[in-house]
Amino acid sequence: MNIRNAPAKTSFAVSRGAVFLAGGLLVLAVLVAYHNSFSGQFVLDDGDAITENQTIRHFGPIWPVQSPVGAGGAISNRPVLHFSYVLNYAISGLDVWSYHAVNLAVHILGGLLLFGVVRRTLLRLGGSLGAEALPLALMTALIWTVHPVQTGSVTYISQRAESLMGVWYLLTLYCFIRGVNGSCWWHPLAVFTCLLGMATKEAMVTAPLVVLFYDRVFVAGSWREAWRQRWRVYLALMATWLLLAYLMIGLTARGAGYGLGVTWWGYALTECWVVVHYLKLTLWPHPLIFDYGPQAGSATGALYVVALVLLVVMALLGFLWRPRPGFAGLWFFVILAPTSSVVPVAFEPMGENRLYLPLAGVVVLAVLCLHALLGKRSWFVLGALVVGCGFLTVRRNEDYRSALSIWTDTVAKQPDNARAHNNLGYELYKLGRLTEAIGHYQEALRLEPNDASEHDNLATALFQAGQPSEAVREFDQALQLGFDDAGLRNNFGLALVQVGRIEEAIEQYEAALRLDANNAAVHNNLGNVLLQMGRGPEAGRQFEAALRIDPHYAEAYVNLGTVSAQNGQMDKAVQCFREAVRLKPDYADAHFNLGIILFNLGQMDEAIGQYQEVLRLKPDDIQAHSYLGEALAKVGRIQEAIGQFEEVLRLKPGDTAALEVLGKLRPIESTSAGLSR
Repeated sequence: MNIRNAPAKTSFAVSRGAVFLAGGLLVLAVLVAYHNSFSGQFVLDDGDAITENQTIRHFGPIWPVQSPVGAGGAISNRPVLHFSYVLNYAISGLDVWSYHAVNLAVHILGGLLLFGVVRRTLLRLGGSLGAEALPLALMTALIWTVHPVQTGSVTYISQRAESLMGVWYLLTLYCFIRGVNGSCWWHPLAVFTCLLGMATKEAMVTAPLVVLFYDRVFVAGSWREAWRQRWRVYLALMATWLLLAYLMIGLTARGAGYGLGVTWWGYALTECWVVVHYLKLTLWPHPLIFDYGPQAGSATGALYVVALVLLVVMALLGFLWRPRPGFAGLWFFVILAPTSSVVPVAFEPMGENRLYLPLAGVVVLAVLCLHALLGKRSWFVLGALVVGCGFLTVRRNEDYRSALSIWTDTVAKQPDNARAHNNLGYELYKLGRLTEAIGHYQEALRLEPNDASEHDNLATALFQAGQPSEAVREFDQALQLGFDDAGLRNNFGLALVQVGRIEEAIEQYEAALRLDANNAAVHNNLGNVLLQMGRGPEAGRQFEAALRIDPHYAEAYVNLGTVSAQNGQMDKAVQCFREAVRLKPDYADAHFNLGIILFNLGQMDEAIGQYQEVLRLKPDDIQAHSYLGEALAKVGRIQEAIGQFEEVLRLKPGDTAALEVLGKLRPIESTSAGLSR
């Protein structure tokens, strides 16, 4: 009897279902690990890239964004990254949730792509690795996606540059792999995704080379054969460097390149420590530091130079003698090369976000080695690693819950980082914790005495803390060090007014207006000083200029109303004060001034209402109690008037004016009471 086996149709269905199940498990693991990341605030580079970047607030035109003029710091000349923020702003404005959602979606896609690349590579190798390609690829992708070092690219919003570039990088490789024996459209798609990567971040520069290395190791078997079979693909991939070269014009504006005070050999020495530390973090991710500062690894010793040379030699020899495992080591060093070689990234020699893709090479090696050593027992070890990494990621996300918490954590771990102290000082300053803020600004200056911006920040905090003399000294130091902008000049002027140096304050305000003629606050402050000096007409012109720039500037309306009242223009004064109250209903001084004008115009009932509003906002305002008492007396509400003057005496015992008025009002009250009986 000739019995034939049924065609293995169910085998393919089960395999495909298993792949989808593995993908779903990967997505679930990432969601669990990053469930608490959505509350993280905008920090550091997020300012240039998002919150202070006006170019993301509209969709077009697109081309100027692609030009070398670029946008703000972190996204300058990175049009694909820029466009992703444009979409975010269109969805949620500056509400942080959509930015985190996109970052997480990008990371999930990166994990799925890594899973696909590793699985297809192991299937190509065949044997025992091919038989267990799916679980090995899944474990690799799980560890990579939930590894805590990835928070630097996922939870830190503006480092989407790294994760989004990573997606294009992996997609380029994935499309290449699919195109080797698949549809003819896969390789053109690989070129297109490579082009998108070049327009996302400069580290994409190595992608064409890594694809060629992959071909030589896993597909063609030799350089000659790889080039012979797919030279058109490589020429097309390398052609994407032309776009990158164009977008890199003016790279020094982002603090990268030469001529920024960092030599190539000095930076190379620094990176010896940095790369060794990167490798350590992939294996033992502690401590994780948000900002290592511009001096990270600057005291590199010979030990790190020797260690890095040995590691690179081992990777190269491994690639030559055992190219398949050697490819993972080469992946780590090649992808790091653009930022960790001889081209200085002057202000940030180290950033954990740069491990986003290189980490994959280390994880692949670790997973395969553990599986080779432990066999079936490796699944328990790898599962424990996934759980442990996920737990650490959840904990690390807690550090990102606010700008204050991440900078506090950074200072604790990197106490010699002046930039961290400066930024922590700023967060404390915003919370009104001025003494603590001043302490961190002073520590930042101890570490970097010639940082003009830190002198400016310290001066501002000192002024707010009621130390104008010390603030004047720090503002002057900032100017001497070359830091000069309208905000500094404006604050310097405020401090000079406090110490009585009025003429110098005017000079600072005028200098600020030369730097920024459309600064409404400076016009208003200059007007205030001119008003104090009795130069009313000039002050009025400054207030009017402030209101032309910012028609919603309530304080300028109050000041213009004051000038108008002094000039006898009562109707204009009333109009100004009413507008100030409309714009800022809780502006007690505006209500008070409006009450005075209405009182003088004989509109007592409305004046009483304004004084009562002042006291609702400031219950202990002695002047408001006194003026309200006078207004109440004018309309015959004697008992209420007496109550207001008694409140004045409670707040200021022995006030002679209040005692005198009460002396006049109480007989009237007695007479009124007698008549009523």
